[in-house]
Amino acid sequence: MTRFTAILAAFLAVAPPLAAAQTLADVAKAEEARRKAVKKPAKTYTNTDLRPDFTAPATPANATPATTEPTPTPGAAAVNIPLSPDPAAPAPPPQGDQAFWSGRMSTARTALERSRMFADALQSRINALNADFVNRDDPAQRAVIEADRLKALAELDRVKKEIADQQKAIAAIEDEARRAGIPLGWIR
Repeated sequence: MTRFTAILAAFLAVAPPLAAAQTLADVAKAEEARRKAVKKPAKTYTNTDLRPDFTAPATPANATPATTEPTPTPGAAAVNIPLSPDPAAPAPPPQGDQAFWSGRMSTARTALERSRMFADALQSRINALNADFVNRDDPAQRAVIEADRLKALAELDRVKKEIADQQKAIAAIEDEARRAGIPLGWIR
């Protein structure tokens, strides 16, 4: 009998909130009334409201055109970093002002930092795929995981080469600034 009274007490404790709960129709009517009360619709963002490519540097009017461009890699953000055409060539006359040189160096360093973070994320993915591969027994699942792991390894190799190229580009900018007699503080 005590079991029955315990179940009855639990039911009576839960029943009143269930009886007082709103129906779907009540919720729909309340939402319709709320929508009618809103005078101005919320701002809808479209692609035209956004900047086209936040990774592309703003090119100043007095910028030197790029003489050598690295080959773009699929899926990577394009970063246009002008380089000196030949290290043995005489230094070009100083171009631009402090904003030009610091912006150029900032863009190059930002691209390098972004690539390093991407490499770290790829390494984490590779580690997770390795652990997942070891813990699977199904050969079909292991084959899929191995294919994903190999793709991630290839992408990591590409990103490491990109990091090396970006480091060379930063060194080239520093060298170009040194030859042009630009103060060191402008590129730091």
